[in-house]
Formats: sequence, C-alpha cells, structure tokens
Amino acid sequence: MNIAINNLKKTFGKGENLKVAVDIEQYTINSGELLGLVGNNGAGKSTLFRLILDLIKADTGTVHMDDVDVSKTEAWKDWTGAFIDDSFLIDYLTPDEYFQFIGRITGLTNEQLQEDLKKFEHFMAGEVAGQKKLIRNLSAGNKQKVGIVAAMLLRPQVLILDEPFNFLDPSSQSIIKHLLTDYNKETGATILVSSHNLTHTVDICPRIALMEDGHIIRDIDNHNGEAQTELENYFNTN
Repeated sequence: MNIAINNLKKTFGKGENLKVAVDIEQYTINSGELLGLVGNNGAGKSTLFRLILDLIKADTGTVHMDDVDVSKTEAWKDWTGAFIDDSFLIDYLTPDEYFQFIGRITGLTNEQLQEDLKKFEHFMAGEVAGQKKLIRNLSAGNKQKVGIVAAMLLRPQVLILDEPFNFLDPSSQSIIKHLLTDYNKETGATILVSSHNLTHTVDICPRIALMEDGHIIRDIDNHNGEAQTELENYFNTN
C-alpha cells in the first residue's frame, strides 16, 4: 500500500503567531516499507501522522493510500491500524473488553481473537490481558501496549505508530521491535513509526525521514544501518 503526499501543508495560529506544522511538497512511502520518522519536538511528526489519518484537515494538499484520497472517503480505514495516543482507547473498558470490541468490528470469532492475542503474550507480560483493571487505571506503559496490540489486531496493510517505544521497559521495547519487523516481513504491510529513540529507529527501519520545522529535510537509506552516525551528527548540532 503506497502512501503519496502531495503539496501537503498545515498551519496553526494567525499573523505573528502563525506556525507551519507541516509543509511537504512531495513524498512517497512505498508499499511494504518500514519507515522511521524522526525529528525534534515540534518538527511536525505527530501532525503529519494526524493528516495521514484524516484526524485533522490540511490547509492544502492531499494524502493518498494507493488511489484513495484519505480526506474524500473512509475506505482506507478498512486496511489501516494506528495508535497515536490515549485518545484512541476506550478507557472505561478493560483491555479484554477492548480487544473483544476490536475483534467484533473486524469480524474475528472469539477463537480467532484468542489465537491472535497469543502472538502478543510475551509483549503484554501478564499485565494487560486477563486483568480486571479498566484501561484508564493502567500504567502509561500498559496503555501503550493495549493501543499497539489493538492496532495490530486489525491486521492492517498500513500501520502507523507514534512513539511506540515510549513508556515501555527495555524488554518490551525489544519485543515490539521484533513484532514490527516480523509483521512487516510476514505481511508486506507498510509501517510508519515515529520515535525520539534513534537506536530503536535505526535498528528496525530501512528508510528514515528526518523532519525539521514541518519539512522532510533528509530521506535516509538505512538498509546497512548507516543512518546512526548521520542522525547523531544532526541532533548533536541542532
């Protein structure tokens, strides 16, 4: 599933307070790519993801998934999974209730759902599934796990995760890296991941986009892991 961005611009505020959040003339994420999006706070990463998911309206420009303009139809939601923040969760449910809800809207039988959840048992570490706590009462890390698992339960052709390593302990960070790379290889899904953690991003993403002030200023081929030095040099001077 290709993602094509054309003349995409989003600003906030007016006059002297005008802030350009995203300004991308043209950028294409090819079908099956695992792309890392990096940049300092305020670079526009989360805004770009929200534009791709039609959560906010662009001032100008378009985002297409293959031939589908995401702002014109909701068809793309059938093949897209995402977790941006806690607002994606239904926090008055328990994790099990939430997963059952996801299963129902995707047409999974309970047996299929339980089978799919087994793939995430190690990641959830006995602290998510089978617990009686409401999602709102979970730790930040376990909320993060619920959101990531729910997004992947959709078996999406496009998966978008904003800062998936946040709030996770080192073991869980390692596990999610393997889950994402394995899912990408097994399904050919297009995966977009933003992160402040350069090491994790370089580890799993063969292509990395560096954002600054709403622009993608570098498109880095990381197939041989050579992006680490280039990114460190950039962040050490910015």
